[in-house]
Amino acid sequence: MNELYPLKFTPVFKDKIWGGSKIRTELGLDFSPLPNCGEVWVLSGVNENISVVSNGFLEGNELNELIEIYMGDLVGDAIYERFGNEFPLLIKFIDANDYLSIQVHPDDDLAAKRKIGYGKSEMWYILQADKNAELISGFNQKINKESYINHLENKTLKQILNIEKVKQDDVFYIPAGRVHALGPGLLLAEIQQTSDTTYRIYDWDRMDEKGNSRQLHTTEALDAIDFAYHSSYRTDYNPQNNKTVSLLETPFFTSNILNFNQKINKNYEELDSFVIYVCIEGMGELHYDNKKIDFKKGEVILLPALLNKIQLLPFGDTKLLETYIVSVIS
Repeated sequence: MNELYPLKFTPVFKDKIWGGSKIRTELGLDFSPLPNCGEVWVLSGVNENISVVSNGFLEGNELNELIEIYMGDLVGDAIYERFGNEFPLLIKFIDANDYLSIQVHPDDDLAAKRKIGYGKSEMWYILQADKNAELISGFNQKINKESYINHLENKTLKQILNIEKVKQDDVFYIPAGRVHALGPGLLLAEIQQTSDTTYRIYDWDRMDEKGNSRQLHTTEALDAIDFAYHSSYRTDYNPQNNKTVSLLETPFFTSNILNFNQKINKNYEELDSFVIYVCIEGMGELHYDNKKIDFKKGEVILLPALLNKIQLLPFGDTKLLETYIVSVIS
């Protein structure tokens, strides 16, 4: 069997009613044919949207096929034991040119009960934000189910939602159960569990080009919503140059930020996990086993679990999101 190497994948572009043009103009992914490209899935194990390798001798192979062949060597032994041939994370870039629907995602328990795979917790890293851009995350006051339903029926839901002003490099964790929505003028990277289940609660009375409103899931959402109020919904971190800085540690994934302009050595011998690099600024090379692979803004590299000693060499100021799984939930 040929040895594994750092993998790149062919992006999958998604047309959205709220999409824009920043995936082309800001990320340089200018081969999308879509007029309103709202999302690009750059690493996916979601059925019917499974990523296809675009580099090396494995070019043309689907991600799940490679997991079946290479198993723990690709994803890590414990991760393979838990998830089998399904890749556990989904990586996207999102361009919100208008408000997305107010929505919520189920957690693993509810998803299992409804036989829809896994739940969906996610992280947003803001790559670019227009002036006065905002998003919705959670509630702005203590709330219960009855009060929520009353606001929903009276179309006053926005009164009880927490609205955040957003700027570049902000981070938000959206655990399953948290009501949320992206606002216009935002380009971001999203890291999430492998799930495409979204319960739309309210879609701003919006119609498509045929005059139809999108389907809502207000009943399904009721059992998914976490009605807890939090004093802060933004993820605080302290960026530092040429160091790996922690953003989030969750049961589903761990994400860090690397803001660097000099070589960084990485040793993942104790990790037993794949590592995902999302280049969000600049460009550089990943060196492994006396070989190298380049990367640039808008690209994603999947580092197999068996490649546990590498070097990252930036060409000028570069930023990478680094994501892996530390512990597997049972």
